[in-house]
Amino acid sequence: MSIVKTPARAKEPPDTGDRYRLSVVGGLAALSLDAMASVAYGPEAIVLVLALAGGAGLGFTIPVTLTIALLLGVLTLSYRQVIAAFPAGGGAYGVAKTHLGRRAGLVAGAALIVDYVLNVAVSVAAGVAALTSAFPELLPYTVELCLVVLALVTAVNLRGIAHSARAFVAPTVIYVGAILLVIVAGLVRGEPAVDVRQQVDGLQTVGVLLVLKAFANGCASLTGVEAIANAVPSFRKPRVRRAQRAELALGGLLAVMLLGIAALIEKFGIAPADGVTVLAQVTRASLGDGALFYVVQFATVVLLALAANTSFGGLPVLARLLARDNNLPHLFALRADRQVHRYGIAFLAVAGGLLLVVARGQMNLLVPLFAIGVFVGFTLSQTGMVRHWLMDRPEGWRRRTALNGFGAMLTFLAAIVVTVSKFGEGGWLIVVTLPLLVAGMEWVNRSYARIGARLELGRTPPPPRPRRSLVVVPVHTVTRLTRDALSAALSLGDRVVAVNVTHPDDEEEARTFMADWERWDPGVELVRLSDEHRRLDEPLLRYLAQVPEPHVFVLIAEIEPDHAWQRLLQNQRGAVLARALRRRTDAVVCRMRFRLS
Repeated sequence: MSIVKTPARAKEPPDTGDRYRLSVVGGLAALSLDAMASVAYGPEAIVLVLALAGGAGLGFTIPVTLTIALLLGVLTLSYRQVIAAFPAGGGAYGVAKTHLGRRAGLVAGAALIVDYVLNVAVSVAAGVAALTSAFPELLPYTVELCLVVLALVTAVNLRGIAHSARAFVAPTVIYVGAILLVIVAGLVRGEPAVDVRQQVDGLQTVGVLLVLKAFANGCASLTGVEAIANAVPSFRKPRVRRAQRAELALGGLLAVMLLGIAALIEKFGIAPADGVTVLAQVTRASLGDGALFYVVQFATVVLLALAANTSFGGLPVLARLLARDNNLPHLFALRADRQVHRYGIAFLAVAGGLLLVVARGQMNLLVPLFAIGVFVGFTLSQTGMVRHWLMDRPEGWRRRTALNGFGAMLTFLAAIVVTVSKFGEGGWLIVVTLPLLVAGMEWVNRSYARIGARLELGRTPPPPRPRRSLVVVPVHTVTRLTRDALSAALSLGDRVVAVNVTHPDDEEEARTFMADWERWDPGVELVRLSDEHRRLDEPLLRYLAQVPEPHVFVLIAEIEPDHAWQRLLQNQRGAVLARALRRRTDAVVCRMRFRLS
């Protein structure tokens, strides 16, 4: 429960086994699938808006994509600087908390959490949408397929991030190779292999608002760029160098693929069509309807499904940092074997699954919410880095300040454009969710602060002194269990009292117990209590309120059965007493297990 302060330049965490960590290629496979898979829906999101203005609108596909690629380049270089300055990970959260204050850090953390959860839902839904487009008979099972894919990705991540990275390297290489093949073949080809031209009727004129909305839609391609900076501790040593190389490789590959697909969209005059994705039309125009077309489609399906792995790599690390700073429950900082943050993975799987069920697995219902949160994080991260360089002033600080300042300005403008243009399409939900998440983390932080104050954290307590104590043992029969419980009680306290609660109607049972007790004569004081309402807890609570000892133990003896099903045979008397004692007294409750085996 301790509050840990993060220095301006955090030290690398101690090594706990590099075999469970990432190489550069593994980092791209485990953390960059979200960004690279956005090639499948980012250009289409741009075209869907520009097509409203007909052929004239589609002519703006390349300029809009170039603007997005410029922003991508600035973000890539900026996040390389974040990786160097914050090798402990955390990305936008770590930067904002250190240089802009705790509240700004919570906003950045909340924005990243929202983006990670949405990424899981969108990636899985997009992958299943591509699958059902190829096999329409699966369409009625969209939600079920989404949940199955999510369960598979979750299971792989529970085995460890390095295992998931190795599992995803081959699909990533195949997908990138397939997209690059489509681009090269399309640029070389003079005419489309298959006629894919669609009739487009312009219903709107090309105006600034239309272009801005297309830009906002296309910004979905930039989500996931920050994931590598958030998960630097997941890389092998030297962590910073490997993470920076992975970030640069991601930015370069994504820019090439986005611009290449945009160029082919304009070259072949491709427009949105029902039941067929824009990427599928581009692929058919470049490669035809043969085997290569199905290879590209299948690779896209697989990678879109696996793109959720970016969140599974980044969110558990972010949740660990938030928990370490007392902003999330501390269980999110616990590691299982294989260095897995199991509770972060479980939260992501459950939240993503709920979104998929609510949205019925429909990608188009989720994409409008996608980019808002991440641009809030981008802006806070870049602004924090500006302050970092101004405070530390290392060699080349002016150049670095200018880069991050330019990035902060661009991402702030993009955040405004995306929020305004998407507000009526569900963006309001993110605008409401972010402050609610921040308020929730503030509440958790205050709760830990109150607990810390009661525990006097940071203060040296006086030396311990013995206190006179009483051990109370509830008994109802004379058995070996009773003997073991009283033996344990005699070793715990100064005075031991056995307490027997009876009911006026159970006279025969009470007489039998007293006869057994007197015959046994254990040398322990027996107190008999009675209750007319057959309650177990109230008589004991009244008795404890009258004892003079300041320190009271209540030892509850229970049977630990050999098999789980045998728990159904137990009367749960111990659980009832323990719950009442914890809620209504300061007594120390000890539940002693007697194993039958």
